[in-house]
Order: sequence, then structure tokens, then C-alpha cells
Amino acid sequence: MTISKKIEDFIGRASWIRKMFEEGARLKGIYGAENVFDFSLGNPNLEPPESFHAALIESINSAGKGAHAYMPNTGIPSARASVAEFVSKEQETALTGDDIIMTCGAAGALNVIFKTILDAGDEVIVPAPYFVEYNFYADNHGGSIKTVKTNSDFTLDLAAIESAISEKTKAVLINSPNNPTGQIYSRDSLEKLGKILKEKSESLGRVIYLLTDEPYRKIVYDGASVPAVFPCYANTILATSYSKDISIPGERIGFIAVNPAAEYKTQLIGGMALANRILGFVNAPALMQRAVAAIQGAVVDISAYAKKRKLLCDGLKEAGYEFVTPPGAFYLFAKSPIADDVKFVQALQEEQILVVPGSGFMGPGHFRIAFCVDDKTIINAMPGFKRVREKF
Repeated sequence: MTISKKIEDFIGRASWIRKMFEEGARLKGIYGAENVFDFSLGNPNLEPPESFHAALIESINSAGKGAHAYMPNTGIPSARASVAEFVSKEQETALTGDDIIMTCGAAGALNVIFKTILDAGDEVIVPAPYFVEYNFYADNHGGSIKTVKTNSDFTLDLAAIESAISEKTKAVLINSPNNPTGQIYSRDSLEKLGKILKEKSESLGRVIYLLTDEPYRKIVYDGASVPAVFPCYANTILATSYSKDISIPGERIGFIAVNPAAEYKTQLIGGMALANRILGFVNAPALMQRAVAAIQGAVVDISAYAKKRKLLCDGLKEAGYEFVTPPGAFYLFAKSPIADDVKFVQALQEEQILVVPGSGFMGPGHFRIAFCVDDKTIINAMPGFKRVREKF
């Protein structure tokens, strides 16, 4: 054996998203890219806003001596201060740069958080369906994911979360707008969740953290908004990235924000600064830190995603599919016409349509469509969606 048994096992359980993406590459080689309708990967197809390109150029042109040197593991102080100023508005809470850690994307942020708070055997409660990579992130640091159901419209089932909390619970992890459903959790549900976690923390004699993963916060429709989480619970840690809202997933830049009211804020910040280093990230990319610091609040043209959502929802509804219209993100999580979502997804592949089975997100009986694609991909895929729906 040349690789570890754990990694060998993980390869066998690797993300359905990547499997479908690889299948897409194979089919494109056979039929031509224009004849394959690939909705598998949440890879933004919109270009970054012009303000990002301008900030990038300015960052390069104005870089002084030492601009590419090591820095504090938490990030460039001026970048952290800029992020804190903006997050203070979003979270209705006064933050400073000392509450921010710049990270290598949201994935890096979550790994840094888990490295800092998890002991061996700790559990992280996650409402399902959810981004399945969370399983690997928790396992990286000795923990595990414990799933709970959501309501039929994918909103939080607070009773399920409360009943799942035990002496092993270290955190509850939410993702709003959600991948894969696009659902946004209401302020009322977050306040009630905060109350539950406060009471459970007191009864168990240990802090239960609320982790909020928010890379899709700015991608919302029909006047929707994503509520602030910090006012709902003191021991909250936010992880996010710029990958989706300004279409730069390849640049790997994001941040962690710790609620200033957190009981162990000093220890958390110190632990995460160390974790950022010893996990091998060391610090977030310097050039990207300076660029995003200059354009806080920038976002791609959401109206383009709104148009894609309408094309997809109108087409699928006409073809007879059932789904909850997503208020945020760029995913639609539709019901499979048959219980076996994998079999249904395989039938779609016969029409050169690539989607991800809901089982890959712990949401069996559904399938996920990433509609961050060209409009013509959505339009040209509709006849195939209709034909497969009619088969069942």
C-alpha cells in the first residue's frame, strides 16, 4: 500500500460533485462541450467586477518594499481593519481588526476553526442537506459531523437540533444561503437557535459554538436578505470567502470573524492564528488581501444569476419537476421523480445532462443543479430534462 488507509477510504467516498465534474469532462471529449450540459460544479461563470481588476492593478503598482514578505498569521492589519469595518455593518456588531483572521478561503477558515476548537471525539451538528466536505474538515481535526433533518422547505428544524445536542457537541454549523438548497435561515430561527445553544451550554457546563459559513451571503433574490447572526448568540464564529460574490474561487481568499462578545475571544484568536500557521496556510495571500480590502461590499451582477434562476425554474416547472425556489446562492435542489436519486441522475446523463445526486449532500431523493452556467446551457438542456421526467 502506497497511501494511507484513511485516504484510500476517503477517495472511495469522495465528493459526488467532483465525480460528476470528471464525468462531464469525459462526455465533453466524446460529444463536444457544446452538447454536454454541465450543472455539476458551483464554479461561478460571471467575471469578477471591474473594481476587483482595478484594485488588483493598484495593489501591484503601489506595492512598496516588503509587500510580499511574511506578515502576522492573522493577516495584514490594514486589510483586517477594512474587513472589520464592513462586517460590523453586516453583523450589526462593532468589530475591530483584532476580531478578524484572513484565511485561504472559507475551506481554510473552517479547518482553522476546527483545529482550534475540536478535541478528539467532539461532534459538530449540521442540518442536512449540507456541503459534504464538512465531513472531511471535521475529521481532519479529530471531530465528526452529526446530521439533523431540516423542515420540508429546508429551513431549520430547531427541535431536531436541540434533541441532537449532547456532551459531545462542540458546535453547530450552519450555511446560509445554503449549499445545496439556496435556503436562507430567518432571523427568528437564528434567535431561537441562539437561545437553545445558550441554555444547553449552561446546562452542559461547556461552550457550544455556533459556526456560520457564509460565502453566498450577497447572492440573494427578490429582495431577500441574510440576517446577522452575531446579535443572536455571543459564541458565534463566522467563516466566509470572496469566491462566490466576486467570482474569484481560484484566488483562495476569505476570512474568519469572531463575535467580540464570545466568552473566550482572546484564546480563540490566539488559537486560530497558530492554527493558520501550523496547518500550512501560514497566512492568506498578501496580494489578494490588499485587493479585497479595497473593495469591501463589491459583488458580481446578481441580476444575471436571477435571470438564470428564472430560466431554470420556469423550465423545470413546465416539465413537471417539484422544488423549493431558492431565495439565495446559485443552486436548485429539486425532488427526484423516483426515490433512487442516483438512478435518476444516471438517466439524465444519457441526455448529456450532469447534475449531482442529493445523496451526495445527505439529501436523498433530490438532485442539485448549479445554475452558474451560460444561459444557453440552461435553455438547451430543457428538452432533455423534460424527456427524462416523462420516462418516470
